Amino acid sequence: MTDLLVLTHSTLRYFILVFLLILLFRSFQGWQQKRAFTATDNKVSLWLFILTHSQLLIGLILYFISPLVIFDGASMKNAVTRYWLVEHISMMLIAVGLITLARTTSKKMTDAVAKHKRLFIFNLIAFVIILVAIAQMARVDSSRHFFSLPTL
Repeated sequence: MTDLLVLTHSTLRYFILVFLLILLFRSFQGWQQKRAFTATDNKVSLWLFILTHSQLLIGLILYFISPLVIFDGASMKNAVTRYWLVEHISMMLIAVGLITLARTTSKKMTDAVAKHKRLFIFNLIAFVIILVAIAQMARVDSSRHFFSLPTL
């Protein structure tokens, strides 16, 4: 079961990154060109929100059942175990929080340009954090890299 969850978690990141790129492109254009906030913009934001929270749920399950996460004081001395125990979850919780804030606060706004701007800024920061987390994963764990998927 752990292998299937890890595979799902690893695969979902590509969908999240694609939706983040689409959202960043659309929101930047909408902000700069002062476009209306369309139903498509809303759907892209909603799907990113859904995918991100699905990823969070799977990640939290993995956090407590994965053999990579070791709840031990010695974990902080080892770069790989420290990454999985502290760094990965911290960066991803911040990214999920930013994506959530972008979606929930922009929904309450009435000005279309302000919605686009809010979505762009918050999601851009989340995107950078996610890329840093993935790069850090590859740095500390040589068996993993950006394009790697675990095998079942």
